[in-house]
Amino acid sequence: MTVITVAQQKGGAGKTTLAIQIATALAARGKGVAVVDIDPQASLTGWMRLREHGARDATPIRLSMVGGWRLGAEIERLRREAEFIVVDSPPHAAAEAKEAIRAADVVLVPCQPSVLDVWASKATVEAAVKEGRRPFLVLNRVPPRGKSLDEARDAIEKAGYPALSARLGNRQAFVNGIARGLGVVESEPKSAAADEVRALVDELGAALA
Repeated sequence: MTVITVAQQKGGAGKTTLAIQIATALAARGKGVAVVDIDPQASLTGWMRLREHGARDATPIRLSMVGGWRLGAEIERLRREAEFIVVDSPPHAAAEAKEAIRAADVVLVPCQPSVLDVWASKATVEAAVKEGRRPFLVLNRVPPRGKSLDEARDAIEKAGYPALSARLGNRQAFVNGIARGLGVVESEPKSAAADEVRALVDELGAALA
């Protein structure tokens, strides 16, 4: 069993979007997947409700919504039921985010492509390292053109943060799929967005091997 925590103390980085795409891509590959929502905003839970009640032929994914203090016990409960557990953690909640990081095998830190967002990721990366976990920045909502991507990559390199080279673009396909209770590999499997998610999962798998 592998626990993937999506964490970022800065709000608006796209944590839930990343958690959804990772979970559905793994499920589409025949993996047993559970998602755990410890964010009080419950965006992941809302998406799962859409999935359970309106998404035809969606690949089964198990949902748990618990308080951060119960996360360790919930992961133990899910251990026999899932190969991968994806945890969506809250921003700004130091205690609960710390629990989510501590429970993880790997911590994905979504980051919009700007120098300021890279700098704002420092606290999350350092929290993961302190807990002995492997963090990886994931550039998210990357525009199709402009200098921001190169500037963000330079900032990541200067800071010495580990990062995945695969990234997710600022694409309407992600929004459309989520509104239907789906991941983009399900809603638009031949799209560039789906290719980005599959590349991300491939790279993550190699990192975990």
